[in-house]
Amino acid sequence: MARQLSLLGGFQLRCAAGQDVPVSRSGQRLLALLALQARSLERLWVAGTLWLDATEERAGASLRSALWRLPQPEGAAVVEATTTHLRLARDLAVDVHELAARAEDLDTPAVEDGRGLDPSALSRDLLPDWYEDWVVLERERFRQLRLHALEAQCRRLTESGRFGAAVQAGLAAVAGEPLRESAHRTLIQAHLAEGNPGEAVRQYHLYRRLLAGELAIEPSAAIRELVRPLLR
Repeated sequence: MARQLSLLGGFQLRCAAGQDVPVSRSGQRLLALLALQARSLERLWVAGTLWLDATEERAGASLRSALWRLPQPEGAAVVEATTTHLRLARDLAVDVHELAARAEDLDTPAVEDGRGLDPSALSRDLLPDWYEDWVVLERERFRQLRLHALEAQCRRLTESGRFGAAVQAGLAAVAGEPLRESAHRTLIQAHLAEGNPGEAVRQYHLYRRLLAGELAIEPSAAIRELVRPLLR
């Protein structure tokens, strides 16, 4: 088992033996920034990003302190540091990178039905309790990626006749953004393909009520056309 840094659902660092490794708050922020940027970063930029309100000298001192306090599970550093640059240790696996790569593969013809992706894994937010600007931007980027992935997985599973799993993926996409029409449309198509017109109509009316209540608009013609033959 490789060393693992988890950012989905919250911060967690695990050593190769599978044990949790405690990390100070400043260390967590440093590791998360390096993981999300996924490249070598200048020390000055890292310090300025993590300690926005501090002077350059004070931010540099805070960065040196955070580096010094970082754990070294099993005697191996988690950050590769030079006098000018920092990057995450290359042997440290990051759950966001792994899941994002698998999610992007769903849009390629080589992936037949996405059975390797569990919808529950795509339902977790990136560092949900963190509010730094650099986290919020990455969280939104990942949210869009996982919603597209859930919809793609729902379509793949529907095409392969795995309707139960397709519906679960569609429901996860809807839960991720209840006002997202493409998620409701994909789920309705799964219900129709399975031969459940009642479920399809119910989902349509649910989406219509959400739109009316939140935005005071009607569903698009594209989604209405899916259920038009079923509506009285």
